[in-house]
Amino acid sequence: MPRLPKETSQPAEISDATLRSFSGYVMKRAFNAIQADVNAALAPLELRMLTFSALSVIVDNPGLRQSQLADTLSIERPNLVIVVDELERRDLINRNPAPDDRRAYALQATLRGMRLYKKALVAVQAHEARMTRGLSEEDRQTLIAMLSRIEL
Repeated sequence: MPRLPKETSQPAEISDATLRSFSGYVMKRAFNAIQADVNAALAPLELRMLTFSALSVIVDNPGLRQSQLADTLSIERPNLVIVVDELERRDLINRNPAPDDRRAYALQATLRGMRLYKKALVAVQAHEARMTRGLSEEDRQTLIAMLSRIEL
């Protein structure tokens, strides 16, 4: 079978202009940049965006159940178990039977978890300042409010 000649004329620049007219596409691209930066900021602490998020909710809500954590973070419960296992293995949280339902687990940050959380919070605050450096504080608050309105 004869070979077709390779096409050598490629457009100088690929356009995603149509996609950039959709808020979801722009949010996805922004999220990708945010996720990469926050994960880089948390890497020295051996945390990721998801593990920091879980630890943060646990610190803010001592004794919450795993199911409540999954709902708060909008992740599937089986996926959350992996995160909780990691945090527990690193002695950052305790997972104890809930006092009113022995089938459920209540989560609590350990002293080590609290200390790491405080360091991670500083790193995430620096990340937030980096990612929003082109926005005034009023614009940043407006952005948060507008994105919160989209949330289902």
